[in-house]
Amino acid sequence: MQRSSDLKTTIDFHLCPKFERTFQMLGKKWNGLIIETLLVNGPQRFKCISQVVSKCSDRVLVERLKELEENGIITRKTFCDSSLIQYELTEKGMALGPIMEQIHEWSDEWTD
Repeated sequence: MQRSSDLKTTIDFHLCPKFERTFQMLGKKWNGLIIETLLVNGPQRFKCISQVVSKCSDRVLVERLKELEENGIITRKTFCDSSLIQYELTEKGMALGPIMEQIHEWSDEWTD
C-alpha cells in the first residue's frame, strides 16, 4: 500500500516544459511519418508526402506541415518561375535523424 507521502510526490511531479512541448509536437499524429519521409527521401513536394502518408487527409497534412514549419522542423521552399513547392528538413529537423533511428531500433525489438 502506498503511503500518502509517496502519493503526494507522484501527484506533484511535473515534466520539464521543453520535454512536454517536444512530445506534443512529435507525438501529434502524422508528424513522425512526415519527418521520417523527409529524412529518408530528402526534399519532397506535397503530392509525394501525401502518397507516403496516404491515410492522412490533405487538409490535415497541410496543418501538420504548417505546424512543423512554425516549429522550425521543416521549410517550405517556393521557386520563382514555377508553382513548384518543396518541403525539406531544416538543420533542427535533420537533428532528429539519430532519434528516429533509435525509435526504429526500439520498435524492431519491442513491438509486434
